[in-house]
Amino acid sequence: MVLLVQVIQAASNRHEEEKMSSLKAKAQLYQRYPLSSILIYNGSTVLHFLVGGIGIMVGYRFTSWAGYLSGWLYLIFSFVEMYVIMPLVVCPNCVYSRLEDSLCISGLNAFSKRIAREGNSKDFPKRAKGFFCSNNLYMVSLIAPVAAMIPALILRFSSLLLVLFLGVVGLVVFRFFVIFPRIACLHCRAKYACPQAGAMGVREL
Repeated sequence: MVLLVQVIQAASNRHEEEKMSSLKAKAQLYQRYPLSSILIYNGSTVLHFLVGGIGIMVGYRFTSWAGYLSGWLYLIFSFVEMYVIMPLVVCPNCVYSRLEDSLCISGLNAFSKRIAREGNSKDFPKRAKGFFCSNNLYMVSLIAPVAAMIPALILRFSSLLLVLFLGVVGLVVFRFFVIFPRIACLHCRAKYACPQAGAMGVREL
């Protein structure tokens, strides 16, 4: 019995070592992210916003115009925060705005170079400072539809709303457990200055 426990423990330790070695072997810092990674990141982002907005509309359609208005306001807020505010405020301070022929995980550095002046890399960590900082607004855009659909499910349950809710929850889980730690932050050249990468624990990988 003791021998069996030792064998299982040794196998578990070996699995963990192989897992860590695999992560370290893949931790290449990209100057240009692969197109597949950029498509996964932006595709999941756009899908998240659309499903979230539709979920809010469906969940509160019993309130007539208020539900549709809330859904549209969420859609406008989330897309503007991600694809307008981010390249105007955050991207200019990122290392990718200085790298020649570079593409970050969202590809927004290329857009930012066209619409904003180059910022200061020392200001990049400020994206996570302040109540209305870019990081907090980004988190609101991800979590708001989940929080909004829970009361709607309680008040007026429907199978369609449940599917939309589970879809958004699935996208949140996918983003935090796959995209951030394995596709985006792990390979980012800004991870040593980025608060988000620090929270993901990928700086040493």
